[in-house]
Amino acid sequence: MNTEQIRNAYLKFFEERGHAVVPRAPLVLGDDPTTLFTGSGMQPMIPYLLGEQHPDGVRLTDSQTCIRAQDIDDVGDNRHTTFFEMLGNWSLGDYFKDEQLEWIAEFMFDIVGLDPQKVYVSCYIGNDTYGIPRDNKAIELWTKIFADRGIDAKVVEIGSAENGDKLGMQGGRIFLYDGKENWWSRNGSPETTPIGDPCGPDSEMFYDFGTPHDPSFGEFCHPNCDCGRFMEIGNNVFMAYRKVTDGKFEELEQKNIDHGSGLERIAAAKLGDPDVFKISLMWPIVEKLQELSGKTYENHTESMRVIADHLRAATFLAVDGCVPSNKEQGYVMRRLLRRAIRYSFDLGIEQNFLEEIVPVIAGLYASDFPEVADNRKTIIAVLVKEEKAFRQTLRKGIAQMQKFASDGLTGAELFMLYDTYGFPVELAVEEATKQGVVLPEDWREQFDAKMQEQRERSQTAAKGTFKGGLGG
Repeated sequence: MNTEQIRNAYLKFFEERGHAVVPRAPLVLGDDPTTLFTGSGMQPMIPYLLGEQHPDGVRLTDSQTCIRAQDIDDVGDNRHTTFFEMLGNWSLGDYFKDEQLEWIAEFMFDIVGLDPQKVYVSCYIGNDTYGIPRDNKAIELWTKIFADRGIDAKVVEIGSAENGDKLGMQGGRIFLYDGKENWWSRNGSPETTPIGDPCGPDSEMFYDFGTPHDPSFGEFCHPNCDCGRFMEIGNNVFMAYRKVTDGKFEELEQKNIDHGSGLERIAAAKLGDPDVFKISLMWPIVEKLQELSGKTYENHTESMRVIADHLRAATFLAVDGCVPSNKEQGYVMRRLLRRAIRYSFDLGIEQNFLEEIVPVIAGLYASDFPEVADNRKTIIAVLVKEEKAFRQTLRKGIAQMQKFASDGLTGAELFMLYDTYGFPVELAVEEATKQGVVLPEDWREQFDAKMQEQRERSQTAAKGTFKGGLGG
C-alpha cells in the first residue's frame, strides 16, 4: 500500500463501521484566534468533544492536513515535517476502549499489514494523588490483541521517559508511562490541564525500525526514546474525565474517543524505512529536485528534505487562501517559501523552480482533495510570484550587505539583512566569506540575541497552540 491507498483505506474502514467521513478543515481556522494554524487532527473537533452536537452524528472520521510551524528548524532529519496529515476517528459518547483498540489494531495489522512484532504500545500508569487509576482496561485489551497474534505481551512499568532512559525495554511490549507521556488535555499533563476541560489517559502505538540506539539520548532505549529507533504512529485518547479543581477530576458521563494517526509515519512504517521523505507523497518531489539539480538525494539530503516539506506546506496554505505577507500566517508562509528557495541554492538551482515543483505537489493530492485540482493555477501563480520577488530581494540584500561590509559585518547587521531584506543569514555569511568580509567571532550570539528579541515580540501570536496527536 502506498500513502494514498493507506489514507483511503482508513476512511473506508471507519466508514464501514458507521463513521461519517467529514472533509478536512482549512489550515487557517477563521473562528479560532488562539492558534495560527490547524496543528492537529482533533483541533477542529474541540467544540464537539466539549459537548456540542456534530451535524454528522457521533461517529466521525477524516484525514486532516496540519501545519506545525514550531517544527520548522527541525526539518532536515528523517521524521520532522511542518506539514502532515492526521488520520482521525472520533466517538462522541458512543463506543469506547473495546471497539477503538480492536479496530485500530485490525486496521494497522490486517489492512495496512504492519508486522505486530514491530509494534509496541504505551498506556497510562495511573496517579493516586488525583484518584486516576492505572488503565487496566487498555492493558487487558492490548494483551489480548497481541496474544491473538501469537505475542506474549509483557507489561513494564516505566513512569517518566527519563526513567525509561535508565530502565530500557526489559522485554516489554506494553509500557506504562506517567501523565507527561500518556495523558491528553488541551494543555498537557494532569497538573496543567485547565479546570473545566475534558481530558483523559491515552494509549500510543510505536513502530520499531530496529535502528541502533544512540546513547546520547539516554543509556537505554524504550518506546518514548528520541533516538530514532521508535516512531509513534498513532494515539488513542480515552476522554473520560473533567478537571473540576486543582488536583481533582471527575468522570464524564459522555466519554469520547479521539484517535489520531500520522499518515506519513504509517506509510514509512509500511515501507520499513524511517525516512518519511521516501513515501509516495514525498519521493516524487525529491525525484523532481534531483532532475532539476543534477544532484542526488544521498549527497544533498537535508536541502531536498527542507524544500520538499516547505513547498508542500506552502502549497496547501495557498490552497486555503493564504498569501505570503509580513503578518501572522502569511509571514510563516513567506518564511517557508524563502527557506525552500535558500536551500535551492545549495542544489545549484538559481532559476525560478517553483513552477516546476508545485505542479508535482498538486498532482500528488489532486485526486483526493478536489480543492487542490480546482485551484491549481492560482496556487502556482501565488507561489511563483513570491519566488520572483524574493530573488529580486536577494539581489537588494547583497547590495546592502556590501554597504555594511566596508567596516566588517556585525551580527546585528546580519539580522537586519535577514529581517528587513529577507536575506537568509546562511547566504549572508557565505557571501561575506566569498568577498573576504570580516565577521566578529561572536556574530552568531549577536544575531541570536536580535532574533530572540523578535520572537518575544511575536510570541503572543503563537500562544495557545493545542497539544494533540503526534508530538514526537
